[in-house]
Amino acid sequence: MNELAITVIGTDRTGIIAEVSEALAGVGANLSDSTMTRLRGHFAMTLICTGPAAGDVEKALAPLGDLISTVRVVEQEADAEVAGEPYLVSVHGADRLGIVAAVTRVVAASGGNITDLTTRLTGPLYVLIAEVDLPPGVADGLAARLAVAADELGVEVTLRRAESDLL
Repeated sequence: MNELAITVIGTDRTGIIAEVSEALAGVGANLSDSTMTRLRGHFAMTLICTGPAAGDVEKALAPLGDLISTVRVVEQEADAEVAGEPYLVSVHGADRLGIVAAVTRVVAASGGNITDLTTRLTGPLYVLIAEVDLPPGVADGLAARLAVAADELGVEVTLRRAESDLL
């Protein structure tokens, strides 16, 4: 069975999700994982689907001409155990160049794996929220290093333990 990574982006408008998901269902693509968001007037989707060949999905999405899509065959995920402890990093402050780079570099240096990251600029306020898997025992040291980075950036940074996903 094929596993496909699909991206779709275009100017935000009503009906994008319905049109894309109908096109995928029409060729037998089973949507197994997705993330969708609006970014400054643009709508972006990233999906993992199983089922049809990549060419069949490309043909199914082609009539959605105002959207740009890519389809790529990917390896199926092995049953991976969660290796870290779940944490949330949040940053609030005045917008300035390099906030994401500085914060993510500190997290990476502590062995943290960022599993989700969202940023938003609301007026002059910049907000970053990241879900992070941390190796056991590094949270206190990371919090201290994030505080140093926050001082240098002139922003507020918090690190707190997150609840594990329960479905």
